[in-house]
Amino acid sequence: MSAMILYHGEPNGPSLSVLAALFETGLDAELRPIDLLKGERHTIAGLTDPLARDMSVEGEGPVLVIDGEAMTESVFIAQYLDEAAGGGLLQPTDAYAHWQMLMWCRRITERCAPAAAFLGCKAHAYGALRIEDDASFETLAGTIVSEDLRGRWAALRGGVFADESVADSRTKIADAVKLVEDQLSDGRDWLMGAFSIADLETFGWLSGMATLLPDAFAGRDKAKAWLSRVGNRPAVARALALAKGNAAHAWAPGPEINRWG
Repeated sequence: MSAMILYHGEPNGPSLSVLAALFETGLDAELRPIDLLKGERHTIAGLTDPLARDMSVEGEGPVLVIDGEAMTESVFIAQYLDEAAGGGLLQPTDAYAHWQMLMWCRRITERCAPAAAFLGCKAHAYGALRIEDDASFETLAGTIVSEDLRGRWAALRGGVFADESVADSRTKIADAVKLVEDQLSDGRDWLMGAFSIADLETFGWLSGMATLLPDAFAGRDKAKAWLSRVGNRPAVARALALAKGNAAHAWAPGPEINRWG
C-alpha cells in the first residue's frame, strides 16, 4: 500500500475519530498536525486532486492523502483504514449489521455533529477568531473553496449564534446522548455490539460535550460509562495523548446544520 499522510487537528471531533481508527487498525501513516482554526487544512500542498478536501461536507475535518489524492469525511476514512487493514476490525462483516452501523453514523454526522461543532465553536473558537484582524481573516477565508463552509466561518467570526440555533443544537446533543443510553440498555458495552466506527464517531463528537453540556448527560449513567470505556481504549488514549492543549476545547466550523430538523 502507498504511504499515507494524515493531516489532522487536535484530537477532538472527526480528527479524534480518524486518529483512533488509524491506531486501532495498526496501519502506518505519517501524522501531520495542522491548526484547523488557522485554516491550514485549506493550504495543504502537493494534492493532485483536492476536490474531496475542498468540498467536504464535514467541514474542518482530517485529510488523508495517498499518492497526492485527498480523502475526507471521517466515517469514510475510517472505513478505508479498516478495509486496508484487512477488514472486520472496525466494521461488522454481516450485511445487515453493517447497514445498522452506517445508519447510526449518518444520524450522528447529520444531527449530532453540526450541533456539537456549533456549540463548541461558540464556547471556544469564537473568542480566538473575533480578535483576529480583518486582513488575516480575509486571507484565510479566501483559501476556502466551499461557499457553504466559508459562510460558516464568517458567521462564527461575526458571532452569529441565534437563540433558536443554540436551543436546537442543545436538544440534538441531548437526543444523541439519549440515543446512546437507549442503545446500551440491553447491557452491551459497545454501540453495535462489537466495537466499531460507530463508537469512534459518536465519541469524537460527544466527548467534548460532556463538560460543556453536563445537563445532557444527567441521569445517563450508561452513556457516561460508555464514554469512559471508549476513552480508555489504548488507541483512543493514544490519540488523545497527541493533544497540545485541552482537546475538548479545540473546535472549528463543522458540518452545516440540518435545515430540516
